[in-house]
Amino acid sequence: MHFFRKIRFIALLLLWQTGSEFSIAQDIHFSQFFETPLLRNPSLAGIYTGDIRVQAVYRDQWNSVTNAYRTGSVNGEYKMPVGKSNDFLTTGLQILYDRAGTIGWTTTQILPVLNYHKSLSDEQNRYLSLGFMGGWVQQYFDRSKMTTNSTYDGLGDGESLQQANFSYIDGSVGMSYNSSLNDNPNNNFFIGAAYHHFNHPKNSFYRNANIQLPSKWVFSTGFKFEVTEYSYFNIQADYSMQSGSTEAVAGAMYGLKFGVDADHPNYAINGGAFLRWNDALIPVIKIDYSPFSVVLSYDVNISPLKTSSYGRGGFEMSVSYMGFLNRFKSTQNSTLCPRF
Repeated sequence: MHFFRKIRFIALLLLWQTGSEFSIAQDIHFSQFFETPLLRNPSLAGIYTGDIRVQAVYRDQWNSVTNAYRTGSVNGEYKMPVGKSNDFLTTGLQILYDRAGTIGWTTTQILPVLNYHKSLSDEQNRYLSLGFMGGWVQQYFDRSKMTTNSTYDGLGDGESLQQANFSYIDGSVGMSYNSSLNDNPNNNFFIGAAYHHFNHPKNSFYRNANIQLPSKWVFSTGFKFEVTEYSYFNIQADYSMQSGSTEAVAGAMYGLKFGVDADHPNYAINGGAFLRWNDALIPVIKIDYSPFSVVLSYDVNISPLKTSSYGRGGFEMSVSYMGFLNRFKSTQNSTLCPRF
């Protein structure tokens, strides 16, 4: 009986992931989307307090019923002043690895990013950012582990694939606006929009030129504001549209600082939850111990798949480093700089 539950679940999962009339792939996503800013919008690169930021996220999904998804993301950013103005430039790199299923369907992305922050005020943190990200993507699977009806008839896998891998160049562009609130540098917000896969790369093992990766719009926002000198709220939300499918995820974390100096606490503990609409409830806990942060989350499945998955979804863990370099080009002594 457990075997048939697995078969039913996998069939439902494939239909649910497709999300449209045609079998068009949807982008990989993380529940901790706030820890993968470049995947949200390349113009979010550099919007932090520091010169450099490195983030790594690991996701393990659907293992309660099948060996479905394991995904890892690493991104790094370096922010530097431009000339004598309050403008800044951020360079970075986004690397992603995803492996799914028995046949080891694997996706690898290596995407450099460049983002320019234009200051809009000489007295307040207020910036308009324009970012570009693009690079190499490869997909492949282990053909020897693929089983079809033809396999049982002694006809091989019956698929006319030239090879079990292909690669392409992908590109994204985004714009965001970020500013402090009420002249308080500890209260900040950003809002942005990104257009991913604007070059519509070919996306077919059959080398079918008519099958392309559909473009995706992502609209993002975030607010961070003090409640007291030692407590604050961090609110994040994304809404994406791709190939007729939509996804909305939003939530908040409440943070408490510990230490003598509220501006430089010894550590901070954040707790909260996010909701991916019609899919999952995501409790989150985050510990900040400067210059490091660790975030743990778990997807509690509330979608139509919850019967087969028993409500169990995906575990995620992320580790971040954010700090200053204390060099001539450091932003540490800059009164105005993009931050969140």
